[in-house]
Amino acid sequence: MKKSSYEYRHYNHAVGLSVIHLVWIPKRRKKVLVGKIRDRIFEIFSALAIEKDWNIRALEVAPDHIHLFVEIHPTDAIFQVIKAFKGRSSNYLRKEFPELKKLPSLWTSSYFFSTAGNVAADTIERYINDPHHG
Repeated sequence: MKKSSYEYRHYNHAVGLSVIHLVWIPKRRKKVLVGKIRDRIFEIFSALAIEKDWNIRALEVAPDHIHLFVEIHPTDAIFQVIKAFKGRSSNYLRKEFPELKKLPSLWTSSYFFSTAGNVAADTIERYINDPHHG
């Protein structure tokens, strides 16, 4: 059996692995996440992850949805993580791409999340990175 590439992290008073799979869509499932907007999402998410000390394990930006697999701190609440990614990207993208202001908001308020253990993490990462899953 292949050894997992996910190692437990050591914190002040805890040891563990906290990874989540997030999926969300633009308002009205519009296919707006293309071209320069798509490229900019990668930049925004990378900068945010560095700032928060999160590790993006996999990211797929499809025209009408996002899959994000991210390793976070055990003290970070999932709703705060999704709020950070959706909030910052909406703010920046709507300023930089005026055509996105035609939507009442960039993202729906809904999202999917799933936590993953050490073994499942490898499986989810492979799924998101597989160009044939869609």
